[in-house]
Amino acid sequence: MNILDENIPESQRQLLRSWRIRVQQIGHELGRPGMKDEEIIPLLHQLRVPTFFTHDLDFYDYQLCHAGYCVACLAVGQYETASFIRRFLRHPVFDTQSKRRGTVVRVSHTGMKLWRIHAASEDEIKWAIL
Repeated sequence: MNILDENIPESQRQLLRSWRIRVQQIGHELGRPGMKDEEIIPLLHQLRVPTFFTHDLDFYDYQLCHAGYCVACLAVGQYETASFIRRFLRHPVFDTQSKRRGTVVRVSHTGMKLWRIHAASEDEIKWAIL
């Protein structure tokens, strides 16, 4: 289940859906409008293996690693969000829910930095050059 934070524009949500990427957004299909950051993690615990996408880089914290979900922080422009979510979901390291779970990822133009549950250090993955 792909969950979008409230801070992701409606146009990006619609673009993802046009690409047949199933998403639900906080404040629309899940939760309530104006949810505080500290209310989002308990919501993720109630869902079945969600991947939560946000622009809020405060969520890029190794302490948020949990086997039940993935947090992906998007350090890209708001109108690039959909393309980077699709790129992330298609990356061979993260192309299934089971590969994503237990990670907190920072997605940017240069690649991804991530923390895995029980890892001692941060990993980095560069985007492949096509």
